[in-house]
Parts: sequence; C-alpha cells; structure tokens
Amino acid sequence: MSQQLRLGIPAGSLQEATAELFRSAGFKITFASRSYYPAIDDPEIHCTLIRAQEMPRYVQDGSLDCGLTGHDWVLENEAKVTQLAELVFSKVSRRPVRWVLAVPNDSPIKSVKDLQGKRIATELVGVTKRYLAEHGVSANVEFSWGATEVKPPRFADAIVDVTETGSSLKANNLRIVAELMQSTTRFIANDKACADTWKKQKMDDIILMLKGAMAAEGMAGLKMNVRVGDKDKVLAFLKAHPRTALNSPTLSPLADAEWLAMEIIIDEDIVRHIMPQLYAVGARGIVEYPINKIIL
Repeated sequence: MSQQLRLGIPAGSLQEATAELFRSAGFKITFASRSYYPAIDDPEIHCTLIRAQEMPRYVQDGSLDCGLTGHDWVLENEAKVTQLAELVFSKVSRRPVRWVLAVPNDSPIKSVKDLQGKRIATELVGVTKRYLAEHGVSANVEFSWGATEVKPPRFADAIVDVTETGSSLKANNLRIVAELMQSTTRFIANDKACADTWKKQKMDDIILMLKGAMAAEGMAGLKMNVRVGDKDKVLAFLKAHPRTALNSPTLSPLADAEWLAMEIIIDEDIVRHIMPQLYAVGARGIVEYPINKIIL
C-alpha cells in the first residue's frame, strides 16, 4: 500500500468551512452520516473528523500526522506541534476570532482586576487561568460545556468566550471588558511527520493549494482587446487603480498587428465599475472569468 498522510479535519463549527476551502483548492471532501472518516478524492490522504479543541493533542502524540485547528487550542493544550501555515478563515468570516472577557451590562465589573474571587465560565480554561495570573488575579475558572453566554449572572460572574462579530454577546446583554487573544486557523503537524520527506512534501503541497484557493477568493479575471494606439491610455488607467492588477497586465500580440490582447486580475467587487471605464478608454471584447486559485 502506498503511503498515506493522516489528516485531521476539525469537527463542529469549522467543519463545513474547512471542507469548502479544500473543495476550492481542488480536493473533494464528502461527509457520511455517523462516520468520522470523511471521503477525499486523494488516495494519499486519510481524513479523520476530530474536534478542533482536541486536534493539537492527537497531532502532538502522532495519532494524526497533521490537522487544522485554531491557534487558541494549540495554546490551550500547550501542544508541542509544528505550525506550518496560518489560514485565516472561520465559520463566519475571513478574519481572526477573538477570545474576550465579558460580563452582564449591569455588572459592576469594569476590568480584569475586579474579578478577584469571582467565578468565570469558559471553554478556554488554561489560557484564562494564565491570563488572570499575569494580572495578579485569583478567580474560580470553571469549564463550560457550551452555551457560555447564558451563564451570567446566575451561574457565573463573567465568561471568557469566542466571538467573531459580537452579535451573540449583545443579544445576551453582555459587554466586553477585555480581549485575551485573537486566534486564526493553523495547519499543524507532528514533528516526526515533518521529518518524513514524503509527508512533509505532501503537507507543503496541500498548504500551497489551500493558500492558492484563499488568495483567489473575491478575485476575477478580465480579458480584453486593446488597439496598439490605446495601449498607453489603458495602462495608465489601470496603474491609477491598484486593485485592478495582480502584478501588471499581461500583453500578447494578436493576428491583427494593430491590436493587443490584455489580461488582468482584479477584485471581483469592482468588476461592474471597471468594465465600463475600460471600454471608455479603448478596451473592446472585454470578458470576465472566475479565478479558482492564485499561487503567489
């Protein structure tokens, strides 16, 4: 049997976002009901669904060669793993998540110092305890099994919870007192797997494709024909709009020596604005096409 890379896919909130990223990168991942082993169209990869909170431990001990999890859970587990790449995506947005200390709107707690002797509910127990210790505060930190926002004030004086938009905290009448950390998704690997030439190359290839898919998000390609006499005018227009070119436009000769083919990569959200303006400065036969991956 050929070699296989044992890859951990985060179960739960990141599961579908991770699968969608892999699909964009060219890997087809499908989930079967009640199975913890997703199918992937690459015989050299074996996938296992593991909660992101546990992923660092299983990668550290070699049960998995690599996996995707949050930097927060690497710190929480104090796991000795190699972080091969940062992949900024989450279940809602393409920005870091924040772990924040929050209390009810009418709570007298104004700062971390006010938590002395108080009760705090969180899933991030280790990081929270270390944060409090850094501020010289002694408090009772309890593990929360979920629905942490509903714990105050009856079951806890404060919570440390993860947020992307803050909408859930506001909906539960909570206000943020402090931010403990920001976290992004990381591609982590076992040290022995990194020392294996074949596995390291396989992981590097996967990361390259994942980053390529992420770089292509929100981008589109434009092809157009430009008269030689209008070339400088079109190039000057593009130069004045830095969001319109990845590096610089590609120019190619056409059968008709009076015309050139031009190709650019642009932000997708400006296509509807830029196409009429390109036409106005001389571009013709403008075609938009989707961009799936960009390898920088």
